[in-house]
Formats: sequence, structure tokens, C-alpha cells
Amino acid sequence: MLQVKSRKIIIITAPSGAGKTSITRHLMRRFPQLAFSVSAATRPPRASETHGVDYYFMSVEAFQQNIREEAFVEWEMVYEGKYYGTLKSEMDRIWQAMQVPVLDIDVKGALHVQGLYPGQTFSLFIEPPSLDVLRRRLEGRGTETPESLAARLNKAAYELSFKEQFDRVVLNDELAQACAEAEAAVGQFLAT
Repeated sequence: MLQVKSRKIIIITAPSGAGKTSITRHLMRRFPQLAFSVSAATRPPRASETHGVDYYFMSVEAFQQNIREEAFVEWEMVYEGKYYGTLKSEMDRIWQAMQVPVLDIDVKGALHVQGLYPGQTFSLFIEPPSLDVLRRRLEGRGTETPESLAARLNKAAYELSFKEQFDRVVLNDELAQACAEAEAAVGQFLAT
């Protein structure tokens, strides 16, 4: 079992649509010692998503039971009635495999994890070039209603105000460049 001080954590956070998932996938391909920390979520799976791989999909009742049992490292009601969180058991599973968990989580959750594990985390904030670009990316997904799009953009504007609280801000204007910058930063953290 890894010593507590050597239990590193990579946190990747961003407003929805900024490219966090694409950059996370790139890092997972480049560093075999990384393991994706599967988050729990109460939203229904998208067509391409698999339970236990993309998320642990739970009912609201099951999620709230896990909250009461203090089973989460962090959790948030990200959108009204939609909970997301990182299970302690998921972190332990990855550490027991002698790997480094990669948390792809929202800004509030990321700040919370940084506070819980001082000196063990490296956090990347993925910044979109602008809110207009972010709007176009979200519209391009074809998954948003006008209401959900407005909620995501309002939340993004708020989340951008926290970017300086993370170890590194990566501007995702051009994905290949953003991936290279994230890779260099994570590689440096893993080498320490």
C-alpha cells in the first residue's frame, strides 16, 4: 500500500464544454501510472456511456444515502437535482493498485479535494477561449436545451472566477497545444 504522502492525485477541472474530458483522455494515454477515477452521478447515462466506466450511475436516493454514510471524498449538486461525487472507495481502489487517481470534477469539488489533500494534489484548470466559444461547443454537442445551455454558461462564468486557485491554468484554444501543455505539467508533477 502506498504511503499517505506518496498518494498523489491529479485534478482536472473546467467549465462544461471547455475540453476537460478530451485532455483527460490524452493524459490517460500518455501516463500508464494514471487511473481514471470514475465519479458517481444521478443523471441518466448518455447513449455512449457505461455504468462503472464513465460514471457510477445512481438514483438520487442512493446518492443521498452515500452522503449520509460519508462515502464521498467530495460531492456537489452541480445542477438542480443532479448530484456528482467522488467515492472514497474509488480513490482507495486506485491507490491500492499503486496508481495515481485522475479526478475529472467540477470546480467546487476540485477546490474541496485540494483542501483535503494538501501537498498531494496537482490541479489543472482548463479554460475555454471565451464564453462565446464555449456556447458554440455546447451547442455542437446537441445535448442541451436552451434552459440547460443558459444554466451551463452562467455556471461557467462563475467557475472562471476561481481559475487562479488551481496549480496550472491551461487555455484550450487549440486542443493539441492544450494537451501538450497539460502533459508537460502533469509529467513534472509525477516526477517529483
